[in-house]
Amino acid sequence: MQYSPILTKTLSASGAITAERFVSAAGAQIAVAGSAAVGVARNTVASGENVAVDMLGTAIIEAGGAIAKGAAVKSGADGRALTYDTGTKAGVALMASTGAGQRIEILLLPAA
Repeated sequence: MQYSPILTKTLSASGAITAERFVSAAGAQIAVAGSAAVGVARNTVASGENVAVDMLGTAIIEAGGAIAKGAAVKSGADGRALTYDTGTKAGVALMASTGAGQRIEILLLPAA
């Protein structure tokens, strides 16, 4: 699957992080649906390890449910992408997902 990150930063994980999940500015995997995310983790790490986080451009993320191509997405309580309804928009789906566990490409939206 192709993706085009423009900015990838290394953060120190403040808890376990699973690859292809949304990450907060504090270096934690998002644990509250709709929370602001700074990007998507590239690799799975334990607390205290370094994690590469794609922050601008496109990223591959695991979907938490069905998502239509072109839909705005938010972070789920497990860091996976969900169709946006409330909270902070984290990206736009560039691919559709028919259910949880599928990997899709999203265009990342900066959380400010």
